[in-house]
Amino acid sequence: MYRPAGDYYTPMKLLIPKADKYNGKVTYTYPSIEEAPEENIFFGSFKTFGGTETTVNGIVTIVDTANIETFYRPDIGRYCRIAILETKEIYEVLGDPEDIERRHQILKFKVKKIVGGIGEQ
Repeated sequence: MYRPAGDYYTPMKLLIPKADKYNGKVTYTYPSIEEAPEENIFFGSFKTFGGTETTVNGIVTIVDTANIETFYRPDIGRYCRIAILETKEIYEVLGDPEDIERRHQILKFKVKKIVGGIGEQ
């Protein structure tokens, strides 16, 4: 049986997008942290481990990534974003969140920080 890695102390807010289809292409519109409803607040563990190194055109860059573990929520999906309430940083969910052991108790997923433009606070 899986045991949580740590305590769920970090307050976060789930930003669920609104999907619009225009000329056959789906675009997502995200609410701001203030516009998202209060029931979207949840607590989880947020671990960064210093980011992830990637090489683009021969240049090594570090992408700010983190692992989040929280209680199961079926509304957290691959197109959602997560806002850290303490720092107002916004992260996008990478891939599908993993329902540990398919027991609907613990959810684990990786996120990437959104930098520049609208995502930067």
